[in-house]
Amino acid sequence: MHELITMLKSIATEQWIIDHGGLYIVMFIIFAETGLFVGFFLPGDSLLFVSGMLISQSHSPFASPMADLVYWVLLMTASGVIGNVVGYWFGNKSGHLLMKRPDSFLFKKKYLLQAHDFYEKKGGMAIFLARFLPFVRTFAPIVAGMVDMDYKKFFMFNVLGCLTWVFSMLLAGFLLGSNEWVHKNIEMIVVGMIVVTTGPVLFKMIFGKRKEATGA
Repeated sequence: MHELITMLKSIATEQWIIDHGGLYIVMFIIFAETGLFVGFFLPGDSLLFVSGMLISQSHSPFASPMADLVYWVLLMTASGVIGNVVGYWFGNKSGHLLMKRPDSFLFKKKYLLQAHDFYEKKGGMAIFLARFLPFVRTFAPIVAGMVDMDYKKFFMFNVLGCLTWVFSMLLAGFLLGSNEWVHKNIEMIVVGMIVVTTGPVLFKMIFGKRKEATGA
């Protein structure tokens, strides 16, 4: 866990972003975290916050920081939306293949059917809230595709969730970008964001499995 936090902390810094392609690399990471199965460990929240700080200090591509903020909110939202669409497509293709498989010890069709019922009833809010949960935001669109969630409903909540997430994270960094204390303690803030956002998910994954194993 310590090694993972150290690696994520080194990525979510202003200097790392500047050295690796600027805010365009953040766009790709947002896409990868939400669209590629292997991107589940990427620190999207922290990167967006630090990106907001960079936007408040730069004058690119516009002379106005507010215009820059709107520009990057739109681009990064588009990256996240496209990422979720890719995840949905991947899940939809793999889900159809799974439904053709016979039940086994590791796979039972009834679980997909149960997930389908859940996404039909509450899937929109699940897609929206998943944006604010590391790990979950990677797998939510995949599962939605696997269970054939209504695509129009998925896309609407995909856009709303991504726009809200990107805007809130960028705006927080943008407003605090000129704060001297924030700059001096950015590493502590990044680590705090990683712990706060990933801690509950990891706790649920670890202790939830233990509880199920003991039958409590």
